[in-house]
Amino acid sequence: MARKRNLKLKCPICKKPVNSQDADFPFCSERCRLIDLGKWASGAYVISSPLQDTDDGIEDLSRDPDENF
Repeated sequence: MARKRNLKLKCPICKKPVNSQDADFPFCSERCRLIDLGKWASGAYVISSPLQDTDDGIEDLSRDPDENF
């Protein structure tokens, strides 16, 4: 039987040490779990889309590909 690793990390909300075997992992408590949920629900956390440079990798699709220069 494989043995689970016991990771020691910090709570993302209050930075207290958290054991990976704890019930509220990765948080230290239900309070920190609810604070995090509230931040997601209110839109405080956002996943930004990557910026795209308009000059990179864009081909001129308006010209005829069979046209010789």
